[in-house]
Amino acid sequence: MSAQVVFFFVLAVVAVVSALAMVFSRNAVYAVMFMVANFSVVALLYVLLGAPFLAAVQILVYAGAIMVLFLFVVMLMGGEPAPLWEHIPGQRPLALVFGLLLAGGLIAAVNVERLTGVPGVMTQEVLERLGQPTALAQVLFDRYLLPFEITSVLLLIGMIGAVVLAKREKRELAASQASSERRPE
Repeated sequence: MSAQVVFFFVLAVVAVVSALAMVFSRNAVYAVMFMVANFSVVALLYVLLGAPFLAAVQILVYAGAIMVLFLFVVMLMGGEPAPLWEHIPGQRPLALVFGLLLAGGLIAAVNVERLTGVPGVMTQEVLERLGQPTALAQVLFDRYLLPFEITSVLLLIGMIGAVVLAKREKRELAASQASSERRPE
Protein backbone atom coordinates (compact mmCIF):
# COMPACT_ATOMS: atom_id res chain seq x y z
CA MET A 1 0.00 0.00 0.00
CA SER A 2 1.47 3.34 -1.03
CA ALA A 3 1.92 6.31 1.26
CA GLN A 4 -0.67 8.25 -0.75
CA VAL A 5 -3.34 5.60 -0.09
CA VAL A 6 -2.51 5.53 3.63
CA PHE A 7 -2.66 9.33 3.74
CA PHE A 8 -6.05 9.25 2.01
CA PHE A 9 -7.48 6.80 4.55
CA VAL A 10 -6.14 8.84 7.47
CA LEU A 11 -7.69 12.01 6.00
CA ALA A 12 -10.96 10.20 5.32
CA VAL A 13 -11.20 9.04 8.93
CA VAL A 14 -10.40 12.52 10.24
CA ALA A 15 -13.00 14.05 7.90
CA VAL A 16 -15.74 11.65 9.03
CA VAL A 17 -14.86 12.02 12.73
CA SER A 18 -14.79 15.83 12.55
CA ALA A 19 -18.11 15.87 10.68
CA LEU A 20 -19.73 13.61 13.28
CA ALA A 21 -18.26 15.68 16.11
CA MET A 22 -19.70 18.80 14.46
CA VAL A 23 -23.17 17.27 14.19
CA PHE A 24 -23.27 15.91 17.74
CA SER A 25 -21.56 18.83 19.48
CA ARG A 26 -23.84 20.53 21.99
CA ASN A 27 -21.87 23.75 21.98
CA ALA A 28 -22.35 25.84 18.83
CA VAL A 29 -18.85 27.33 18.94
CA TYR A 30 -17.29 23.87 19.13
CA ALA A 31 -19.49 22.73 16.25
CA VAL A 32 -18.21 25.60 14.12
CA MET A 33 -14.61 24.74 15.01
CA PHE A 34 -15.17 21.09 14.06
CA MET A 35 -16.59 22.36 10.76
CA VAL A 36 -13.39 24.35 10.18
CA ALA A 37 -11.38 21.18 10.82
CA ASN A 38 -13.56 19.27 8.36
CA PHE A 39 -13.17 21.93 5.67
CA SER A 40 -9.40 21.89 6.16
CA VAL A 41 -9.26 18.11 5.76
CA VAL A 42 -11.36 18.34 2.60
CA ALA A 43 -8.84 20.88 1.27
CA LEU A 44 -6.06 18.36 1.93
CA LEU A 45 -8.07 15.77 0.00
CA TYR A 46 -8.18 18.19 -2.93
CA VAL A 47 -4.39 18.52 -2.75
CA LEU A 48 -4.16 14.73 -2.77
CA LEU A 49 -6.32 14.69 -5.92
CA GLY A 50 -3.95 17.09 -7.63
CA ALA A 51 -6.29 20.09 -7.52
CA PRO A 52 -4.38 22.79 -5.62
CA PHE A 53 -6.66 25.58 -6.85
CA LEU A 54 -9.72 23.87 -5.38
CA ALA A 55 -7.81 23.33 -2.14
CA ALA A 56 -6.96 27.04 -1.93
CA VAL A 57 -10.55 28.02 -2.67
CA GLN A 58 -11.75 25.55 -0.03
CA ILE A 59 -9.54 27.17 2.59
CA LEU A 60 -10.18 30.79 1.56
CA VAL A 61 -13.91 30.59 0.94
CA TYR A 62 -15.18 27.92 3.31
CA ALA A 63 -12.68 27.70 6.15
CA GLY A 64 -12.19 31.46 5.96
CA ALA A 65 -15.15 33.55 4.87
CA ILE A 66 -18.08 31.21 5.50
CA MET A 67 -16.81 30.18 8.92
CA VAL A 68 -16.36 33.82 9.95
CA LEU A 69 -20.01 34.37 9.05
CA PHE A 70 -21.07 31.28 11.01
CA LEU A 71 -19.10 32.40 14.05
CA PHE A 72 -20.64 35.87 13.73
CA VAL A 73 -24.15 34.38 13.72
CA VAL A 74 -23.34 32.05 16.63
CA MET A 75 -21.98 34.93 18.69
CA LEU A 76 -24.92 37.14 17.73
CA MET A 77 -27.48 34.55 18.79
CA GLY A 78 -25.56 33.37 21.82
CA GLY A 79 -23.46 30.27 22.16
CA GLU A 80 -25.60 28.45 24.70
CA PRO A 81 -26.42 24.85 23.86
CA ALA A 82 -29.85 24.13 22.45
CA PRO A 83 -31.93 21.08 23.34
CA LEU A 84 -30.46 18.10 21.52
CA TRP A 85 -33.66 16.80 19.97
CA GLU A 86 -36.38 19.39 19.61
CA HIS A 87 -39.60 17.78 18.44
CA ILE A 88 -41.03 19.14 15.21
CA PRO A 89 -44.20 17.41 13.99
CA GLY A 90 -43.35 14.91 11.23
CA GLN A 91 -39.60 15.41 11.67
CA ARG A 92 -38.59 11.77 12.08
CA PRO A 93 -40.57 10.30 9.16
CA LEU A 94 -39.32 13.08 6.88
CA ALA A 95 -35.75 12.53 8.05
CA LEU A 96 -36.09 8.82 7.29
CA VAL A 97 -37.53 9.49 3.81
CA PHE A 98 -34.82 12.03 2.95
CA GLY A 99 -32.10 9.77 4.35
CA LEU A 100 -33.28 6.89 2.17
CA LEU A 101 -33.45 9.19 -0.86
CA LEU A 102 -29.90 10.38 -0.18
CA ALA A 103 -28.62 6.80 0.19
CA GLY A 104 -30.37 5.77 -3.03
CA GLY A 105 -28.96 8.74 -4.89
CA LEU A 106 -25.44 8.00 -3.66
CA ILE A 107 -25.71 4.34 -4.67
CA ALA A 108 -27.04 5.32 -8.11
CA ALA A 109 -24.28 7.93 -8.58
CA VAL A 110 -21.55 5.45 -7.70
CA ASN A 111 -22.99 2.74 -9.96
CA VAL A 112 -24.19 4.94 -12.85
CA GLU A 113 -22.06 3.20 -15.50
CA ARG A 114 -23.08 -0.28 -14.40
CA LEU A 115 -26.77 0.64 -14.08
CA THR A 116 -27.15 2.61 -17.34
CA GLY A 117 -24.33 1.37 -19.53
CA VAL A 118 -23.33 5.01 -20.14
CA PRO A 119 -19.71 5.74 -19.27
CA GLY A 120 -19.05 8.29 -16.54
CA VAL A 121 -17.86 11.82 -17.13
CA MET A 122 -14.27 11.24 -15.93
CA THR A 123 -12.67 11.11 -19.35
CA GLN A 124 -8.95 11.65 -19.83
CA GLU A 125 -9.57 15.26 -20.86
CA VAL A 126 -11.53 15.93 -17.67
CA LEU A 127 -8.84 14.30 -15.54
CA GLU A 128 -6.14 16.46 -17.16
CA ARG A 129 -8.11 19.67 -16.54
CA LEU A 130 -9.17 18.75 -12.98
CA GLY A 131 -8.54 21.62 -10.61
CA GLN A 132 -7.69 24.22 -13.24
CA PRO A 133 -9.41 27.54 -12.57
CA THR A 134 -10.64 28.00 -16.14
CA ALA A 135 -12.22 24.55 -16.26
CA LEU A 136 -13.87 25.08 -12.89
CA ALA A 137 -15.20 28.51 -13.85
CA GLN A 138 -16.51 27.23 -17.17
CA VAL A 139 -18.47 24.42 -15.52
CA LEU A 140 -19.62 26.48 -12.53
CA PHE A 141 -20.79 29.58 -14.38
CA ASP A 142 -22.01 27.85 -17.53
CA ARG A 143 -23.56 24.56 -16.57
CA TYR A 144 -24.35 25.16 -12.88
CA LEU A 145 -25.07 28.90 -12.79
CA LEU A 146 -28.65 28.59 -11.51
CA PRO A 147 -27.82 26.19 -8.61
CA PHE A 148 -24.84 28.40 -7.74
CA GLU A 149 -27.04 31.50 -7.53
CA ILE A 150 -29.81 29.68 -5.64
CA THR A 151 -27.23 28.56 -3.07
CA SER A 152 -26.03 32.15 -2.69
CA VAL A 153 -29.58 33.41 -2.11
CA LEU A 154 -30.30 30.62 0.42
CA LEU A 155 -27.17 31.49 2.40
CA LEU A 156 -28.17 35.15 2.40
CA ILE A 157 -31.71 34.32 3.56
CA GLY A 158 -30.30 32.15 6.36
CA MET A 159 -28.02 34.92 7.60
CA ILE A 160 -30.81 37.52 7.50
CA GLY A 161 -33.14 35.13 9.33
CA ALA A 162 -30.57 34.52 12.06
CA VAL A 163 -30.07 38.25 12.59
CA VAL A 164 -33.84 38.90 12.70
CA LEU A 165 -34.39 36.07 15.19
CA ALA A 166 -31.56 37.26 17.43
CA LYS A 167 -32.85 40.85 17.42
CA ARG A 168 -36.42 39.73 18.18
CA GLU A 169 -35.28 37.56 21.11
CA LYS A 170 -33.23 40.45 22.52
CA ARG A 171 -36.20 42.83 22.17
CA GLU A 172 -38.53 40.34 23.89
CA LEU A 173 -36.00 39.78 26.67
CA ALA A 174 -35.57 43.53 27.19
CA ALA A 175 -39.35 44.03 27.24
CA SER A 176 -39.88 41.28 29.80
CA GLN A 177 -37.11 42.67 32.01
CA ALA A 178 -38.57 46.16 31.79
CA SER A 179 -42.06 44.94 32.74
CA SER A 180 -40.70 42.94 35.68
CA GLU A 181 -38.83 46.02 36.96
CA ARG A 182 -42.02 48.13 36.86
CA ARG A 183 -44.08 45.71 38.95
CA PRO A 184 -44.26 46.64 42.63
CA GLU A 185 -43.29 43.87 44.97
